[in-house]
Order: sequence, then C-alpha cells, then structure tokens
Amino acid sequence: MKKITLLLLLFVSVTNLAQERLITTAGIINFEASIPFFEEVKATNDKTICILELKSSKLTCVAIIKNFNFKRALMQTHFNENYLESHQYPKAVFKGKIEKFDLRNIDSEAKDYTIKGKLEIHGVTKFIVVGAKIKKAGEGIELISEFDLNTDDFKIEIPFIVRSKISKTVNTQIICVLQ
Repeated sequence: MKKITLLLLLFVSVTNLAQERLITTAGIINFEASIPFFEEVKATNDKTICILELKSSKLTCVAIIKNFNFKRALMQTHFNENYLESHQYPKAVFKGKIEKFDLRNIDSEAKDYTIKGKLEIHGVTKFIVVGAKIKKAGEGIELISEFDLNTDDFKIEIPFIVRSKISKTVNTQIICVLQ
C-alpha cells in the first residue's frame, strides 16, 4: 500500500512540474552571414534546448556550437576552430523573459511579443531585446524570433583574408515548439 501511495504522489508531482514548464530539445536556430556574390555562409542547429517557465515567463535556450551544420565540412571546421572556438566556448546560452506573456492569451493566431535577456556567445554576454511571434501549435506553443547579431559584440574575429566574404551582421532565426 505504501508503494502505491508513493508512486501516486510521485506521478502527481511530476505531472504538476510538467505543467509549470514547456520544453523542447529540438529547437532550430538558423543563421546566415552571407555577402552577395560570394559563397553562402549559412548554418542550422536543430538540437537547441529551450525551456519556458510558465509562471514567470522566463525563457532559457541553450545551443551547442558544434551542432551547427553547414553545407561544406571545411566551413564548419573553420566556424568551430577559428571563429567560435567551440573547444573553449562550447555553447551559446540565452536567459530572458517574454514581456506580458500569459499562456491563457495564446491561440492559433500568432501574436507579437518582446523578449529581453542576456545572450552569451564566445564567452561574451550581451543584453538583447528581440521580437517574437508566439502561437498555439498542437499540444504546445510555437515561438519564432528573427534578429540580427553583430560579430564584434561577441569578440568573434573574422580573419582579414575572408573579411570581405563574411558579413559581420549575422541574420539569426530561432524556431521552437515547446510542449
């Protein structure tokens, strides 16, 4: 009888915790730093972890740098070894808050929200403010945000020899369905 009671309490507490957070381990980050008339500089990471705490509207996203995939293996190697130095700075982390977020107001029509927080990339933390569209998607919610980042803000050095072929402004997009 004690075991059944313990299992029932454990189940109820886990269910209760699950309702306080929405999570995904399959968030997608796309970025592009291409310059017209030169080779495309574009990558995708489809293993981004995102957690939304419903009561506080706090959003945390973690991307492992080595999980960014490029069309060309050599470009991916340069990205990890020379630019983002993923051996020394293995992840990018965003911790912030969705302003005026209330799950009860989310429906199938996307609404605009502002997200404010700190983004850490390459060992440098910067406060950012970005827009996002949020809507109900199946059993969870979909969050889409597009914004620009500057490589100088995160002390990411682009070697002189390729500086004219890679943009310092990185167009960034995150898409995640939190459940």
